[in-house]
Amino acid sequence: MLKLLSLLQTRRDWPGRVLSERLEVSDRTLRRDIDHLRELGYRITTFKGPDGGYRLDAGSELPPLLFDEDQAVALATALQAAAASGAADGEAALRALTTVRQVMPSRLRHRVDSVTFSTLPSDTEVVAEPEMLLAVSATVRACEVLRFGYVSVRDDPDAEPSRRRVEPHHVVFGNGRWYLVAWDLDVDDWRVYRLDRMRPRIPTGPRFIPRTVPGGDVRDFLAGRFKGSVGENTWPCTGEVVLHLPAQEVIPFVTEGTVEDLGPDRCRLRVGSWSWVALAASLGRFDAALTDVAPPELADAFALLSRRFAGTSIRRLDGAAGHSQNEPDSRRNTDG
Repeated sequence: MLKLLSLLQTRRDWPGRVLSERLEVSDRTLRRDIDHLRELGYRITTFKGPDGGYRLDAGSELPPLLFDEDQAVALATALQAAAASGAADGEAALRALTTVRQVMPSRLRHRVDSVTFSTLPSDTEVVAEPEMLLAVSATVRACEVLRFGYVSVRDDPDAEPSRRRVEPHHVVFGNGRWYLVAWDLDVDDWRVYRLDRMRPRIPTGPRFIPRTVPGGDVRDFLAGRFKGSVGENTWPCTGEVVLHLPAQEVIPFVTEGTVEDLGPDRCRLRVGSWSWVALAASLGRFDAALTDVAPPELADAFALLSRRFAGTSIRRLDGAAGHSQNEPDSRRNTDG
């Protein structure tokens, strides 16, 4: 009966003969299971014709939800992850998890309870209000112009929200936040907005014909914006250096980039960042000699950081500022 319900949910109409073949049951058994589902509250109608069969319609009330064992475990795990990660309202997710767990057979509860995990705290986790998520998602689905007030991250939190008018295209969750990818009608360009900083205005505007997100993939588009790129999902600044470290010591710390083994104590590292100075600073974390720096912009960024650090006065832990004989005196290097 569970498999029957799953099949009815995958397409609108199912010929009775096809359902019997898929379930490997007789027509009589199929009719009996259909009657059982109807008794549970599922609105299953019968249509006639040469390929007469069954259709699952939406009802006015929520019938009992039936899951097989794998579905139940997957649902419980997803609810636990949502509550722990901040991807949804934590209290609502935990209440739903408790409800699902209470109606599980004991063997399933043991399986679910064995899946326990923790998530690392993140400063970027921001939960969008459910009403906000529903309101914005509805305009995306209906292809209706959305009007809202918006407080940018660069604005004072108490500042008056600026008015925006956009064609909403995708709601995306990433990096612990909810985002709206939309075409801004006032600037004629694509923009990305955080849902937690939006204040929707009603009513919504007229319907529109959806545009294609640059590149065709909203995930690549948003990942590129996070990197500071306005085109493809690539870093605006990409360079390479030869690190005087074995490749196996560098690889674990390179999430995006390539490491080329040049011998027992050297490797070539190709990585990117949003600026040349940021890239140079990130390469300095390996605490190793660097050679063969390319392109020239990266070499210039290393030189700029060198001058900045050379002109920095170091304050010791005891509160006294001082210099060793090998340290430059910032008072004598006023040009740095």
